[in-house]
Amino acid sequence: MEEREKDLGFEFEEKIYALTYWQLVWLKFKRNKMALFGGVVLLIFYFCMVILPEFFAPYYLEHIFLEHINAPPQKIRFVDSNGKFHLRPFVYKLSGGIDPNTFRRVFIEDNSTIYPIYFFVRGDSYKLFGLFQTNIHLFGTVQGGTIFLFGTDRQGRDLLSRIIYGGRISLTIGLVGVFLSMILGSTLGIISGYYGGVVDNIIQRIIEFLTAFPAIPLWMALAAALPQDWSSIKSYFAITIILSIIGWGGLARQIRGKILSLREEEYILSARIIGCNERKILFTHLLPNCLSHIIVIATLAIPGMILGETSLSFLGLGIKPPMTSWGVLLNECQNVRSVVQTPWLIIPVAFVIITVLSFNFLGDGLRDAADPYTR
Repeated sequence: MEEREKDLGFEFEEKIYALTYWQLVWLKFKRNKMALFGGVVLLIFYFCMVILPEFFAPYYLEHIFLEHINAPPQKIRFVDSNGKFHLRPFVYKLSGGIDPNTFRRVFIEDNSTIYPIYFFVRGDSYKLFGLFQTNIHLFGTVQGGTIFLFGTDRQGRDLLSRIIYGGRISLTIGLVGVFLSMILGSTLGIISGYYGGVVDNIIQRIIEFLTAFPAIPLWMALAAALPQDWSSIKSYFAITIILSIIGWGGLARQIRGKILSLREEEYILSARIIGCNERKILFTHLLPNCLSHIIVIATLAIPGMILGETSLSFLGLGIKPPMTSWGVLLNECQNVRSVVQTPWLIIPVAFVIITVLSFNFLGDGLRDAADPYTR
């Protein structure tokens, strides 16, 4: 029995040694359940909020319900007030009124009117992928009914729909910003580590200059420098570039450290001897050996970009209406009065936290998997 187990273990080790580097990385990565969980959550978020937000949002971004301003979330029910069970979930109609004591607008559920929830319903029109005109939404109620799972804002707009649409900006600004930072950081880090000397000193002093400033005041200064007459699209790309310019220094320093240890390896010396030019050595021999590290750092840097945009928009210096991001939504509940009277407006914070945690779980898993030969 013991010999059989030894043989099986030997066969398993043989198979492991026969795998390529990327196969070993995937084998180790999929053992990390938290990293897989984070990856699945991010795939769902990007699919629902970046690729098809119009389909998953029950209403259009700027759809206003004048009779439901600051309406609380509607509860999904299966049992009505008479104790009768319904196979199809439903919500009660919300009726608004004025509280005679506080003179505040309040909403109560009208038990006499129910709105069944259906899947693949017709609602606000939109262009699927910007090409095909349609009005199919994942879920909704019959015409004339409302479904506010996260309530509405001070203008009567569905908060869930605005969170889904806002995710398109907040999630893509992280990807675009990190992509630019990755190009700047990896290129300058390789050049700094390979050439050394004056080039290295100049690049390192630039990094130290950028990292010497406090992050939020620097963001505020750069964002305030943007022309006020710029469109939302221009502001969006400008903020992305600002975050990229600020965020490349850490990656450049880490890549520089790896290049310092790799540039004296035998295969680099061999490439020099056979006459390879420096560009080929940099981007054919050195860069691929840093690729796994770059992927890990990029994954861990995306949450910082998302939080940067959220902070700027929260302070009113980032994305501006009519464009919507999670930071813009949080900007609407800056004061204590909004939080006390309409606490559902801080729900976007939960999406920011879940996204940041998911990226951290994924980044930690990739960091461990990037070195598959350690246990």
